[in-house]
Amino acid sequence: MAKRTLAWSPIRDLMKKAGADMVSKDAVDALIKLLEEKAVELTSQALEFCRHADRKKLTMDDVQLAIEF
Repeated sequence: MAKRTLAWSPIRDLMKKAGADMVSKDAVDALIKLLEEKAVELTSQALEFCRHADRKKLTMDDVQLAIEF
């Protein structure tokens, strides 16, 4: 398995907070994979907005635009 960027325990805790009393390792791993893929996708889109504005620093506004886009 590829190295994870997100920590396992906090994701499991979020799943439990959402009401899942028992969570399998595979379920946590699947959610981590999805979240990491989505984060990379949104960051790439946000970078396009940043570059279009002729800036080097990625801002919260760029990320927000990517989320809304």
